[in-house]
Amino acid sequence: MENRKIKDELIYFNNVVNFSSTSLRNVPTREQAKWQRKTVVTLALTFLTSSQAKLIVWSKRAGKYEYSVTTANFLVETLKCALSLAALARIWNSEGVTEANSTTLDEVIVYPIPALLYLVKNLLQYYIVAYVDAPGYQILKNLNIISTGVLYRIILKRKLSEIQWAAFILLCAGCITAQLNSRSDHVLQTPLQGWIMAIVMALLSGFAGVYTEAIIKKRPSRNINVQNFWLYIFGMAFNAVAILIQYFDAVMNKGFFHGYSIITTLMILNHALSGIAVSMVMKYADNIVKVYSTSVAMLLTAIVSVFLFGFNLTLAFFLGAIVVSVSVYLHSAGKLQR
Repeated sequence: MENRKIKDELIYFNNVVNFSSTSLRNVPTREQAKWQRKTVVTLALTFLTSSQAKLIVWSKRAGKYEYSVTTANFLVETLKCALSLAALARIWNSEGVTEANSTTLDEVIVYPIPALLYLVKNLLQYYIVAYVDAPGYQILKNLNIISTGVLYRIILKRKLSEIQWAAFILLCAGCITAQLNSRSDHVLQTPLQGWIMAIVMALLSGFAGVYTEAIIKKRPSRNINVQNFWLYIFGMAFNAVAILIQYFDAVMNKGFFHGYSIITTLMILNHALSGIAVSMVMKYADNIVKVYSTSVAMLLTAIVSVFLFGFNLTLAFFLGAIVVSVSVYLHSAGKLQR
C-alpha cells in the first residue's frame, strides 16, 4: 500500500512537471512578444494609412471641403490626446504616479518643434489631393524616404548600409515610375504644384518623424502615453492658433462643426488612430518601418481605388509597384548584412 502511494505521488509530480514545462514553452519570450507587438502595430498602421487618402477624397463635396480642415485637424489632435490621457489614467490608477509614467519640464519643452512640423504637414495633406488622386497621393508620400534616411543618419547617428541607401533610391525611382503618364503631353501625372507640396510634405514628415523618435527613444523607460500626451497637447495648441488665424470668422458664423458628415467623422477617427499607431511603431520599431508601411499602403490604395474610383491601373504603375516591393526586400537584406 505504501509503495502504491509513493508511486501515485511520483506520477502526480511528473504530470505537474510536464504540464509546467509545456506551459513555459507556450509562453512567448521577450523577443517573441516584441516581434508580435511590432507586427501588430505595423499592420494596423498599414491599414489605417491606406484608408487615409480615400477618406480625404470622400470627405470633399463637389470638389471642395465644406468643413474647416483646421478644425478637423484640431479634433484629430484632441482625440489622440484623450486616448493617451485615458491610457495614462488607467496606469496611474493601477501603478500610481512613477518616474516612468510622468515627465519633467526639460522633456516637455522639446515637443513644440515636432508638433509644429506635424501641423503644417497634416494641413498640406488636405490640399495636395486637389492635384492628385488617392493612389497618387500615397505614392508621393513615399518621397519622405530620402529625407528620412538622411536625417536618420544625421540626427540618430544610425549607420545605413550601402544596400539600404540603394533601396531608398530604388524606392523613389519606383514611385516616380508609377507616376509616368503616357496619355498626355505631360511626362508625369502630377502637376508641378503637387510635386512641390509633396516635397515639402516629405521634408516635414521626415524631420518630424526622426526628431520625435529621437525624443521617444532618448528615454526608453518613459511610458509612450506620457510622451504622446505632450506632443498632442502642443498639437492642439498650434491648431487652435491656426483656427483663430484662418477660420475664425467661418467658425463664429457657421459653427465649429459646419459641413461635417459621417465620412468626415471617420476620417478624423482614422487620422487619430494612425497617429497613435505611428508613435507605437516609433517606440517599438523605428521610423523606417513607418515609411515602408506607407509604401505597402500605396499598393492597397491603388487596388481599392480600381473598384471604388475607377482608377486606371497602368503598366507604369504596376512596374513602379514591383520596384517598390524589390526595394523593401533589399532594405531588409541590407539590414541583415550589417
